[in-house]
Amino acid sequence: MPRQIYSASQAARALGISLDTLRRWDRQGRIQTQRDPANRRLVPASEVERLRGGGRPALSARNHFEGVVRSVKVEGLLAEVELQVTAPVTVVAVITRESVDQLGLRPGAAATAVVKSTSVMVER
Repeated sequence: MPRQIYSASQAARALGISLDTLRRWDRQGRIQTQRDPANRRLVPASEVERLRGGGRPALSARNHFEGVVRSVKVEGLLAEVELQVTAPVTVVAVITRESVDQLGLRPGAAATAVVKSTSVMVER
């Protein structure tokens, strides 16, 4: 039977984030949690899947660079997203404006640069 609920530490591990980040996301309303009788955070499996991008087809790309969006420049149908992956390295991707809107990209948001062949994609 699949897991229905995760402890906060299990959910953080499944999402590849720190427990502190999970707590911050909870306070910011970015993740929905529940509380047990001892007031510990519990995370529904559906929230873990939502944040993992459940239902999205897996990419065969091997190079994923997590970072922070530094700028988004929208011009017509395209947008240029600058993602700082590790100081001082920055990855710049040109993606559609629609993708920027769908991913909710804005300066300061966490995102991942996916490098495959000569293309750079952005996922969140």
